Amino acid sequence: MKLLEPLNINGMVIPNRTLVPAMVTRLSGEDGFVTPDITERYVRYAKGGIGLIVVEAMAVHTAKSGPLLRIGEDKFIAGHRDMVKQVHDTSDSKIVPQIIHFMKVARSGWRQTIDSLSVTDIDQIIEQFGDAAARARDAGYDGVELHSAHAYTLSSFLSRLNPRRDEYDGRTLEGRLRMIGKVMENVRRKVGHDWPVGVRFLADECIKDGYTADEAKRIALRMAQLGMDYISLSIGGKFEDAVYTEGEPLYPYTGYSGDRCMPGAWYPPLTNAANVAGIKSFLVEHGFATPVVCAGKISTPDEAEKILVDGGADIIGMARQHLADPDWITKVAEARPDDIVTCIWCNVCKQLDEKFKEVHCFLWPKHARQAPPDLPGDGPSWSEDGAAFTVTLRDDGAAELKWNRAAGDVEGYDIYRAEENGETSCMEAVKGSRYVDKTVLGGISYVYYVRAFNSSGHPSPPSNMVNFAPPVPEFGGAPKGVIENA
Repeated sequence: MKLLEPLNINGMVIPNRTLVPAMVTRLSGEDGFVTPDITERYVRYAKGGIGLIVVEAMAVHTAKSGPLLRIGEDKFIAGHRDMVKQVHDTSDSKIVPQIIHFMKVARSGWRQTIDSLSVTDIDQIIEQFGDAAARARDAGYDGVELHSAHAYTLSSFLSRLNPRRDEYDGRTLEGRLRMIGKVMENVRRKVGHDWPVGVRFLADECIKDGYTADEAKRIALRMAQLGMDYISLSIGGKFEDAVYTEGEPLYPYTGYSGDRCMPGAWYPPLTNAANVAGIKSFLVEHGFATPVVCAGKISTPDEAEKILVDGGADIIGMARQHLADPDWITKVAEARPDDIVTCIWCNVCKQLDEKFKEVHCFLWPKHARQAPPDLPGDGPSWSEDGAAFTVTLRDDGAAELKWNRAAGDVEGYDIYRAEENGETSCMEAVKGSRYVDKTVLGGISYVYYVRAFNSSGHPSPPSNMVNFAPPVPEFGGAPKGVIENA
């Protein structure tokens, strides 16, 4: 299985092809130091055997931004060194920090833009990136990732909306690429060429007049020419279409580009896979074998393996899925796919981040600060009466699902659905014993069943299956559905 194959990235050998992208935890204090809770979060990923752990974005400068890790001064090195050691002592997982520079944002809705930066300011930022990378190497990290994605400084230089009219001129691709080129040169000068430096940038800005996947291919080519050791691709997450809430700073994941960056349940799976595959192919055509990371609503082993086997990427990035289940790759390796706690794309984690609250997963046990351990044992069971699972058609055209509660350690229920005798997949997870499916369409047949799962993801046997075939509604009302209990 290609997912389980190791990969050598400039001397950093990751044990498998999985990566957890940088994902804000809000577990640090305002001072930016590594805390025991942050260390525990990344050690938990290492226990799960994830190939490459990318630590949440940490500032290369001293600007305030709430609970955000920092690496802009030497005083932060000791905390990072201790966390890295604990990760390395836990498993063969590799760990790199994502380093970031960001502009000022005010609660009034005002935000600083890159055209306000003087050449001296820019030169200082370039130095700060190099110094931060050197601190990361000193702390024992296996490499470093430059954050050139979403709404932040390096990404703003890359953007087609870059307003500068000097050597960083936004009207030319070379002008937009000059900043990342200078940053990379400074980083290499301070850490050497024998230590991995990766980059994350956007395969599509997903904003009006922003660049698309076609131009992202050429940006990727320049990243490879600069000697980036891996390229991680995201999309969207921009300030330009963020929704302003009075009295709150702009959050760059509230507009359409934010939806595309962290797509909810209503988006199809693999939202970025086609873009990434095109960029990977473009690099290969130009003679570069730079490893490429594909991320964006990937959850199942079959999805991940197909991307790798088809040559669409070299590494699979999963942020929300790994938050839901850090043991994903272990369960794949042990042929336990039914034990995977599947992300349902509810984006509770995103909402917590937006409110500057600790980021947890809805699927974890109540009040848990970390993902539960992967413990051996059996899953929940149904009572003697079984699940008594039923599906009925509501007057509004939705399907109402009900079932008996399972016995034992029950953390929630996975709801499975197949459409028109097609592939069955987990469509939702809930805590209670009722769910309303608002996406059914009259004239299409469905098959449903539910499974209870415990805190480790171990499932119960499937409930009874229900065939559900709502007819096309007649004018003036929604008729009763046709239901058959299998």
